[in-house]
This record gives sequence, structure tokens and C-alpha cells, in this order.
Amino acid sequence: MSNPGKPQDERGEPEVLAGLVERVTFHNAENGFSVLRVKVRGRRDLETVVGHAPTIGAGEWITASGEWVEDRSYGRQFKARFLRTSQPTSVEGIRRYLASGMIHGIGKVYAAKLVQAFGEDVFDVIENYPERLREVSGIGPVRAARIVEAWAEQKVVREIMVFLHEHGVSTARAVRIFKTYGVDSVQVMSENPYRLARDIRGIGFRTADTIAMQLGIEKTAMIRIRSGISFALAEAMNEGHCGLPRDRLIADTAGLLEVAPDLVAEAMEQEIADGYVVVDRVGDTECVFLLALYRAEAYIARRLHALRRGGRPWPDIDSEKAIPWAQQHTGLELAGSQREAVRTALLSKVMVITGGPGVGKTTIVNTILRILAVKQVRIALCAPTGRAAKRMSEATGREAKTIHRLLEVDPRYGTFRRTVENPLECDLLVVDEASMVDVMLMYALLNALPGNAALLVVGDVDQLPSVGPGQVLADVIGSGLLPVARLTEVFRQAAESRIIVNAHRINEGEIPELARPDGESDFYFVRADEPETALQRIVELVSTRIPGRFGFDPIQDIQVLCPMQRGDVGARRLNKELQETLNPSEERKVERFGWTFSRGDKVMQTENDYDREVYNGDIGFIQDVDPETAEITVEFDGRALAYGFGELDALVPAYATTIHKAQGSEYPAVVIPVTTQHYIMLQRNLLYTGVTRGKRLVVLVGQHKAVAIAVGAASGRRRWSKLREWLEGSASEAPADQLAFDALA
Repeated sequence: MSNPGKPQDERGEPEVLAGLVERVTFHNAENGFSVLRVKVRGRRDLETVVGHAPTIGAGEWITASGEWVEDRSYGRQFKARFLRTSQPTSVEGIRRYLASGMIHGIGKVYAAKLVQAFGEDVFDVIENYPERLREVSGIGPVRAARIVEAWAEQKVVREIMVFLHEHGVSTARAVRIFKTYGVDSVQVMSENPYRLARDIRGIGFRTADTIAMQLGIEKTAMIRIRSGISFALAEAMNEGHCGLPRDRLIADTAGLLEVAPDLVAEAMEQEIADGYVVVDRVGDTECVFLLALYRAEAYIARRLHALRRGGRPWPDIDSEKAIPWAQQHTGLELAGSQREAVRTALLSKVMVITGGPGVGKTTIVNTILRILAVKQVRIALCAPTGRAAKRMSEATGREAKTIHRLLEVDPRYGTFRRTVENPLECDLLVVDEASMVDVMLMYALLNALPGNAALLVVGDVDQLPSVGPGQVLADVIGSGLLPVARLTEVFRQAAESRIIVNAHRINEGEIPELARPDGESDFYFVRADEPETALQRIVELVSTRIPGRFGFDPIQDIQVLCPMQRGDVGARRLNKELQETLNPSEERKVERFGWTFSRGDKVMQTENDYDREVYNGDIGFIQDVDPETAEITVEFDGRALAYGFGELDALVPAYATTIHKAQGSEYPAVVIPVTTQHYIMLQRNLLYTGVTRGKRLVVLVGQHKAVAIAVGAASGRRRWSKLREWLEGSASEAPADQLAFDALA
């Protein structure tokens, strides 16, 4: 056995610990999370072990693999990845196990009686000679039957966990599997392990496929190909699609699974017949959708049709009096287009406000909120990201929450507590940065919006669409269903910014002003004809030139935004170069998952973590790297969060990131490589989104030709979605099925 005080070794190999459970400090029956006090073999003091087990009691023997960590609140503990239990063998261990309540019908009194009567043979008596239980005073036929039944259940649980562990399933996932399928877990996994990907959140196709291969399931098995169709559709979701043309889906699935297309076509017919996927037409193209996503789009359409027809939650307001009153109180004079937008909002149950930077969206929203607050309208504000919500709070003087916080995410299941049964408590919901809101998030918002409440959607439709599936804002605006205020007039103060002027030029298909400006400016173009030259100039700009001239902190204030991850001036290469330049000699560091993490590094969260309340795209700064506890500490917006070394796959360095990942965020200074090496990604909305992320300085580095290519590429790649057609049609055309959000999670 490894030394319990030694941290996980440099290769990341887990330690193994064995011992007797003296006390179960905590056990969560829902997810199996356990805190145990264990008498470790060969050690005098009790140790704390945390891990997952479906059932566990004092007296059981455990074998655990994992690593030692130093918890800030509870001190040193062993964090188990795998945790196996076995029944105790000593008389004292048996007595404590029976007294723990693990076997229903046996408490402390009967545990002592059973051990006194049968000694070490008590388990053999329960399993093979249950009639002898009645030899113990006080145990009649009813209690004896209850003891036998409970023992059989414990034995099944133990056998299931052994089976799952033998096939490479971690204890936490094994508990999830057992909680889902119960005593049928082994049968389900043996017959069709791909059900795990469909039924259990957090277990994907790749995990299920690995288990299936260990179980000897053939690559061409129909159960594998059927699951692979859903996997291919999930991969398409990552590219923004809600469905795919049937022929393309067959080809994609065949390629992913390395099987013949005719087998995929056969499997698809079975998936359609069983209702796991849905076939519908988008225009003239026959497309296939995952059922949950298809219904979510349909629900959005039906709900927006219903909202449009509903009555407003505030009385009639005379805008000719209200707008001058609001102007007097805010000290801001509204232009004609802004006044018209306010008038429309006061008359509408649901409305969209869109436009680029400097056109006064915030001024309009503040005016609307000022007027409605006087009418005692309850207002809720939200945005997709923490940074966007913080900006919204600063601009309005009201609390704004992330959508996840507003809807009260349940970290155990990744679902929301606010639903149609438990709606939001508001009369008006304002959603900012709506271009980032995908189909699943818009479904969740509308599902939690009270029927009598109004909805105000604010965003820049010309930015990149959401990272997730769909293009909700563009589809809503394009459908013509709802009133839309599209603002185009750039106001005087904003027009003095070359960032804003050039952003609007890009959006209108015109080349931005790239010539060297006379005097100080907030927008520059640095020519670099070769990728290596661009790389060197970006590193020089970030590390010395921009900090020296403008006073920006190179790590805290300057963000490099790339069209893509790959390439000589992609985010991956730039992260390594900038990290070596900006944070080179830090001794407290660790290498994991292909990256080095050092104290002082800027990092980005790459997946939603509901337990820590940190989400995909959030940026933090490493405060410490502690090899003794095998943890790093990352500060996100004033909150210090601990990550075990084994959890660092959720973080990447963030000196450079993609423009997609930067949606909803703003930075004091932005540097954007624009080279023909990124030809496949050069699009107008990509460049426009990148430029509008910079608040005080934007520097493009690259070639005039690459900028021209991006500006000329007006249309991005098509996203396959049914939403706009349903919005353009009548509400009755969309399926009426309501959908629980956990089907989408």
C-alpha cells in the first residue's frame, strides 16, 4: 500500500488505500457521495475517505484508489475515484456492520444477538440457512423474512458494483448506473450498454462504446449503430445544427463508426420507428432531428405565438408623456428611432431590440425600465454569461443574473428548478446578449416565464450565432412574427471611436480603415504577411508594445482572439508562446492534459460546472499550485475555487482564445490575428464579433487580403433548424408536446 501522506505521483498514477470503515460521517442516497472515517491498514489514526458508493456501512472493508488532497474546510482526505466494499470478516466488524442499519430489520440489539448466536458464520446463516434466524429470541417469521430480503438486495448491489468496476466504470458513474437501473444494471449493460448514453446524464457515446467493446459487442452491431446516429446528431449540435439532412447524417454516422452506410440507413429506420429521432422537412430537404431538440424548437415557436397574442402585464401608458418624463430623470435625450423603440415596447407583450455597438440599445432599455418601474412592474434581468450579466447590472443599476442563476440550476442533475410548475416571479423578463442564447436555453427561459409576463429580447443579430444549437435570435427576427426595433444610427460620442466605426463598416461589407491613424487611436492594423511574422508581432504587442504605450496589464487586460484553435496563429500555439513570454519562471506549476498550469496564469473553464457555479467560457487566474494537496486554486470574479490535478481537463490557458468563446465578453484591449491561414473560418460576422469585444483598443494583425476575405464572406455556414418555419407559420403547425428540460440536459 502507498504511503497515505504521499501525494499522487508525477505520472498521475492513483494510490491504493485499504481499511475498515469505522464511521459513515455522510452518505447521499441520491448520488452515493460518501464521507467515511476509515481505520487504514498499518496506520494508528483514522483517515477521512470521500467517494461514491450506493450503500455503505460501518464495519465494511473498503479498497479505494485515488489521491490525497487538502480540503480547505475539512483538512486532509483521500479522494477516491474507485471505491469497492466487501463484507467484514471479523466478529467485531460483523457486529458493527449489522448494527449500522445496512440490513433492514437489524439494529444494535439484534446485531449483538446474531453475533452472539452465530459468530463469524452469521452471513452464511442469513444466506443459506435463513430458518435458523428464528433461533434468536425476538426474531419471528416477519423479521426473518425482512432480514433475508435486505441481505439479498445488498448482495446484488455488491455484485453490480464489482461488475461495473471490472469493466472500467468509475464508482461515481457506477452509482449513477445503479440508481437508474437498480437490480437490472448488469442485465442492461450486458444487453445494450449504449442505453447508458441515452438514459444517464454525463455518460456519452464514447464511454458507452468503450464498455461495449470490453463486453465483446461487434462494431457492426445494430445497437451500436443506432446509438451512433444519436451521437452523430449530438456532434452536429456542437456545430450549431438542430438536425441534419438524412443523407448527410447517414454519411456522417458511417464515418464516425467506420461502418457501411446501408447499415446506418437500416438502423435509422429503427430509430425513427421507435421515436428516438424525428423526420421532418426544412424547406425542400428531408432532415432528421433528435426528439428532444425537435420538440424544444416546436415549444419555442408555440410559446412565442401565444405570448404575442397575450395581454400586457401593465396598464396602457401614454408614451407622449412617459418618454419626456424618463428623459428628464435620466438626463438623456432620445433620438427619433429610440423613442419609437420605447413606444413599441410599451405597447407590446414581447419585443426584440437589435443593433450594433454605439446605437443606444442600453439607453432604450434603461428608459423602458424607468417607466415600467413606476408602474410597479416586477422586472428580472438576465444574460448568458457572468461578464454580460455584470455589464448589464452596471448599465441599468439593477441586479442582473446569468440565465443559469435566474433559472436556479440544480447541480446534481444539470436541470433547472424554475419551470412551468415553478415559474419566475416577474412581470417583465429582459434577456440581454440574446445572440448567444441557443435553442435549449431559450426553451428553458420560456418554460419558466409566467403566462402573464412580458418578454424583452436584446442582442446584436449580426454577431456570431450561439455556440449551442440553433440561431434563435436570427430566426425570431427573420420570421417577422414579433415587433423588432433594429437600430442603425451611431450616435455622436460613439462615432468618435474607430472601433465602433470600423465595426459598422465590417458589418456593412466595407473594408475597415486600416491605414495608420494620425495621433492616438483605439483601432490599429499591424501588417504581417507570414504566419510566423504574425505570431512574433502578436507576442511583442501583448508583452511590451501595448502595455508600454497604453498602460494595459498584459495578462489582466489584453485578450488575444483567434478565428480558430489550430495553426501557427491559432489559439493553441499562441497560448504556449504567450505563456512562456508572460509567465515563464514560475516554480509552482503542474503539467496535465497537454498544458502547463502555473501560478499567475490566465485560464478558461471549458465546460459547465454546476457545483462550482462556473461555466463554459468563464476566465479566471491561478492563485496557487500546491503539489502537496495536488490542487490548484483559481480566482473567478472574486471567488477562489479549488481544482484537483485530475480535474484540470476542465481548464485551458486563456492568453489566447477563439472569438466564439469570447461571445458575451468585453475586454479593455483585444488583439486579433487575421491571416489567410484561417481562410476556412474568415467570415464577416466572425470578424465583426471579434472587433466588438474590444472596449478601448483593438489591434488586427495580419494581411489586407485576409481582412478583405472576411468582410466579403457575408453568409456563414447554414444551420439546420426548423424554428423559423414554425415561427412564420401558424402556431398550430408546431407539435404541442411539452418537454421536461431534463430530457435536453
